[in-house]
Amino acid sequence: MSAYEQAPAETRRAAVTSRQDTVAERRVEVLSAREVPLGGPRAMTVRRTLPQRERSLIGAWCFVDHYGPDAVAATGGMAVAPHPHTGLQTASWLFDGEIEHRDSLGTHAMVRPGELNLMTAGRGISHSEVSTPDTTVLRGIQLWIALPDEHRDVAPAFRHHAPATIALDGGEARVFLGTLAGETSPVPTHTPLLGAEIVLEPGAHTTLAVDPAFEHGVLVDEGAVRVEGTLVPNAQLGHLAPGGDTITLANDASHPARLLLLGGTPFGEEIVMWWNFIGRSHEDIVAARAEWEAGAERFGTVHGSSGERLPAPELPNSTLKARGNRKPR
Repeated sequence: MSAYEQAPAETRRAAVTSRQDTVAERRVEVLSAREVPLGGPRAMTVRRTLPQRERSLIGAWCFVDHYGPDAVAATGGMAVAPHPHTGLQTASWLFDGEIEHRDSLGTHAMVRPGELNLMTAGRGISHSEVSTPDTTVLRGIQLWIALPDEHRDVAPAFRHHAPATIALDGGEARVFLGTLAGETSPVPTHTPLLGAEIVLEPGAHTTLAVDPAFEHGVLVDEGAVRVEGTLVPNAQLGHLAPGGDTITLANDASHPARLLLLGGTPFGEEIVMWWNFIGRSHEDIVAARAEWEAGAERFGTVHGSSGERLPAPELPNSTLKARGNRKPR
């Protein structure tokens, strides 16, 4: 998925790693989403909760787009033409519908509900994403994972995983990255991470054991969920600082609630993220953009895609400005 914006802000992001933050009270910070057009100004709209001024990363998770339920007949669905990435991984997770993925590795795969498609950009990749003709309703989440400096130039790769459904007290879960409730995903990560879909039954509450070194995010897809007693409304993201070894989730409603639980150790590096690129300096971004515009071999070619490759937006006139996570009060 492309972080398509007409004038994307360039940002240097640093995770909060001080002792003060790691022992912070288990206060839930609720982050609202902003609406962004996906693939162009007339394309479907997504709700973006990361990055934003209040918080830039949760572990290595640096980008969260939530979309749907989108009536494809009315909106046209997803049609993101070939575009590049560097220095990150994309994790695609659907609740409804189907998306066709093609990339410059020659991968041709479908993104389906309850199945993880993890694409590693590393030193450079390009891909396209298009909802399939049979899709009537599209609903899902697109996530980016920042690669640590020692791995940001790895060879591009693609992994698919269909996690089993496991029972929880008052619900069920699918663990697509990391470990939760005794289930461990076989998909390796470059930093410690957690990614799981959780469905809570009406009136249910559950307490999950988690790694106290992780910070966590709860993105609500359906219904509303209480996280450690704090209500996180639909389509919003609740953040918990490191320090607790459990998380309690509750669904007070008379209908099921669905959420994504994300986690990871605070990302102890500065990164610069602009458009679809993650680097470590302004010069990294300038070079990546120039190579994409020149059709360099670094990004390869997406064969079989019906759309023209997306042009990169113009760079800002100023050098990148640093922006980090706001510290809890």
